[in-house]
Amino acid sequence: MAETRYEITYIIKPDIEEEAKKTLIDRYDKILTDNGAKIIDSKDWEKKRLAYEIANYKEGIYHIINLNTEDDTALNEFDRLSKFDDNILRAMTIRRED
Repeated sequence: MAETRYEITYIIKPDIEEEAKKTLIDRYDKILTDNGAKIIDSKDWEKKRLAYEIANYKEGIYHIINLNTEDDTALNEFDRLSKFDDNILRAMTIRRED
């Protein structure tokens, strides 16, 4: 089966401590790689004002992961766990055509 490229963008609470943010990012990168994904890059984009308030936050830290995977296992596990993580306000996965 051929690998498909995906981009995951997630928004982290803006008041998270730097060490806790690093731990959170490392944890989710490991969840992806443990489930068969190959991470191309994982980087902070910037702290941005949100279009609308989420959980009483008006801004958030955007983090982007580009990855390749053969199946949806890694994406499904990331999605499942990020929904229960209070430090992640929102997450979105898109399939890249490039």
